[in-house]
Amino acid sequence: MSLKKAISLEFFPPRDIAAQEKLVRSAKQLLALHPAYVSVTFGAGGSTRSGTADTVRLMQNLGCDAAPHLSCIGATRAVLADILDAYREQGIKRIVALRGDMPSGMGGDQGELHYASDLVAFIREHSGDWFHIEVAGYPEMHPQASSADADLDHFARKVEAGANGAITQYFFNGDAYFDFVNRVRAKGIDIPIVPGIMPITNYSQLSRFSNMCGAEIPRWIRLRLADFGDDKASIKAFGVDVIAKLSQELLDNGAPGLHFYTLNNAEVTMAIWQQLRLD
Repeated sequence: MSLKKAISLEFFPPRDIAAQEKLVRSAKQLLALHPAYVSVTFGAGGSTRSGTADTVRLMQNLGCDAAPHLSCIGATRAVLADILDAYREQGIKRIVALRGDMPSGMGGDQGELHYASDLVAFIREHSGDWFHIEVAGYPEMHPQASSADADLDHFARKVEAGANGAITQYFFNGDAYFDFVNRVRAKGIDIPIVPGIMPITNYSQLSRFSNMCGAEIPRWIRLRLADFGDDKASIKAFGVDVIAKLSQELLDNGAPGLHFYTLNNAEVTMAIWQQLRLD
């Protein structure tokens, strides 16, 4: 299959040996899709900093390009410089640069860099053009932004600081993505903006994630999922159908690729993939 649209995959660091074994099984299955790269998430305040580095190394050993997430909240410039140097020595060429969430119990110590735009600028200052830098985009607005325009201005600052591309927060309404891209383009910004794709496998988990990150679950989807109750097979089948149609709509209308939030599970992402026309 010739793939004109690049896909990428996101994993999170496993918490124990059993979770690591599951991650390896899932990653091996998903790497058969030939993703452009995989990203590995980063815990608040560095709680999984070593886990991120270990998982990045694991992904490299499986034969794929890995992009660690890097958060600036709670970190000094010196610590960030050490992390960047270590990744460069590992041959890492791509970073997902994020502000990160303030972990509980940290008080007012946010570290030396307060915004993702500060982190992007620091990476460029420290490492030049070594890293391809991805940043986050929020089609439905960052939950802490004061307004849609303010959120867009902040996105523009990340690009001005040196970002090469963006991955969006997940969403279930294609119009939100296209509106965001149009507003970004109207500002003269032309970096690729890849939609983040969240499989639907568990209604309560999805609802919790969505409340935290400001992603709207459309009423019709919520009602259908509520009707399924504990019928996991029906939830999964419905979710695959909904997300495959959304993904196809995005690709057909100009999205440069798809970034799957795999939740370290291969089955649903593979099922969505198999429904897509990618070439």
